[in-house]
This record gives sequence, C-alpha cells and structure tokens, in this order.
Amino acid sequence: MEQQITRKAYIEELAKIQEKVVEMGIAAETACKNAIEALLNFDKNLAAEVMKNDDIIDDLLIDIEDSCILLIAKQQPIAHDLRVITTAFKISTDLERIGDHAFDIAKITCNSKKAFDFDETSIKKLSDCAVNMINMSTTAYKNADVNMAEKVCIEDDTADSLFAKTLTQIAAFNENKGISELSFISRYLERIGDHATNIAEWVIYLETAERIRKTNRLSD
Repeated sequence: MEQQITRKAYIEELAKIQEKVVEMGIAAETACKNAIEALLNFDKNLAAEVMKNDDIIDDLLIDIEDSCILLIAKQQPIAHDLRVITTAFKISTDLERIGDHAFDIAKITCNSKKAFDFDETSIKKLSDCAVNMINMSTTAYKNADVNMAEKVCIEDDTADSLFAKTLTQIAAFNENKGISELSFISRYLERIGDHATNIAEWVIYLETAERIRKTNRLSD
C-alpha cells in the first residue's frame, strides 16, 4: 500500500510540473501579445508591465527546474516518465527565452522617445504568427496533440517568410525612423517562432519518443 501511495504522489508531481509548464506558456504568450501591443500603440506603461512581469516567467522556470531535478533524484524515472521530466525542462527553457524576447521588444518601446513612423502591417502579421505558434505549441503540450505540434513546425515556414518580407519593408525606411530597432524587433519575433517550433518538436518527442529537428535554428 505504501508503494502505491508513493507512486500516486509521484504521478501527481509529474502532473504539477506539466501544469506549471502550461502556465508558463500562457504567461509567455501574454508577454508577447502585450509587448507588440505596447509597440504599436506606443504604450510605455504596458511595455514597463511586460518587463516587470518577466520575473514571473523566470520564477516559473526556476520552480520547474527545481521540481524536475528533485523528481529525478528521488524517483530515478525511466521511459515515458523520464521524457515527461526532460521535455518539461527543455520546454520551460524555450519559454523563458520567449519571455526574454518579449522583454527586449518592450524595452525598445520604453527607451524610444517617440512612436515609430512605419507601416505596421508586416510586423503585425509576423507577431500574430509568432503568438499563434506559442499558443498552438502550448496547447499541443497540454493536450498531448502530436498533429497540432506538427502544424507548428509547418507554420515556422510561414514565420520565416513573413520575417523576410518584414525586413524588406523595414529596409525602405531611413535611419531616423528607427530601422535598427525595427530590425531587432523583427528578429526577436522570428526567434520566438523558432522557440515555439522547438517546443512543438519536444511535444512530438514526448509523445512518440522520436526526435525531429526541422531546421538548424539558433539556440537562443
């Protein structure tokens, strides 16, 4: 009976870790939405809020990492249980990087003396794509949905295409209109899409035990 109780507690701890990862995914998605909204509306208060709330994402990462390490030390998991812990560790790291990029975008808004004078269409499309990829990858993780995870990987091609188009549009602006800042923002959004794709790939590994790597993306 004692062993059964221990196993039950162990399964509950695994579930709590996955719940924290989903919570972190929602927080990262919200950070990206708010960072872009702050940029487009030149809302420095909202941008400052995004920067402040980055601590929440960082704290969740530490909590998840500590929980994973503790479970490994106490239970020595194997097979699927080990994949649950490993993927939680990996996915939370990607989500933390997404939060960092949202922070970076918000920081640009906070440091700007005036709103950017640019056609927001391309950046809006790229940001919508990136945010949607975060949502889809988090949902795929929550629901163990391999098909949705695979769709995220396919969507990464769309993000790359939008990124290229955005850079082309930005190139039409001169320096005093913030071409450097807009280029950085576009790169952050493209990397957010890459991290969302990483998450999707970890979901596929979690559910199938098969490793895939769609592209040679940057690790940060």
